[in-house]
Amino acid sequence: MSGNALYNDLSGYYDLMCADIDYQAQSHCVHRLQQLFGNGGRRHLDLACGTGPHVRHFIDAGYLGSGLDINQPMLDRAVMRCPEARFSRQDMCAFAVDEPQDLITCFLYSIHYSGGIDRLKACIASAHRALATRGLFCFNAVDKHQIDNASFVTHSAWHEDGLFRFSSGWHYPGQGERQSLRLRIERSVADETQVWHDEHPMVAVSFDELQTLLQAYFEVHVFEHDYQKLIPWSGTSGNALFACVRR
Repeated sequence: MSGNALYNDLSGYYDLMCADIDYQAQSHCVHRLQQLFGNGGRRHLDLACGTGPHVRHFIDAGYLGSGLDINQPMLDRAVMRCPEARFSRQDMCAFAVDEPQDLITCFLYSIHYSGGIDRLKACIASAHRALATRGLFCFNAVDKHQIDNASFVTHSAWHEDGLFRFSSGWHYPGQGERQSLRLRIERSVADETQVWHDEHPMVAVSFDELQTLLQAYFEVHVFEHDYQKLIPWSGTSGNALFACVRR
């Protein structure tokens, strides 16, 4: 199974695949960033929103929630989770909004789904256009030069369809603007085990390159990838949280 087939076919298992993610902590952290650096407004848009867990937390915190994704089965589930939100099927590199947003988020390294530098530039420009004055664009990213190709994150979870084991890891060939997210999913039912492999093409960018792209539009603040406490980025770690204020 190649391309985004796994993402499409197993959309019903997406929440299970992300079961170890602390959506509440991530959402609360970005809410704090909005209070510290943003305009204080409550109009929120989540890019690559998936099934809407972050949107749910922001709505519960008093935001007017909305989200976009290119995957309709994901959006269908997001609507069930957040019936009061507005969702649209759009490309995050070329999207439009009906009114300016105060906060735009892109969690779970989804900014890398831009795929290439030109599309990443388009994503940044689209976010800038969609934000109100002093609006905040928040996302997390990985520096291509810090990727360990041998490193994978793995967790298991029970489901009515069996025992699932999920593994994911970044791979960067050492040059160019493309990296990939490699996924492996096992499903075990009784004595039978099925295995899926998938590889998602992603944009590869260093943090120096990324900050240069962002600074054309935003005042940029970079933090360590820690949603429990806000610590300025050390300049050496390969994962970071970006908080970008619209000029």
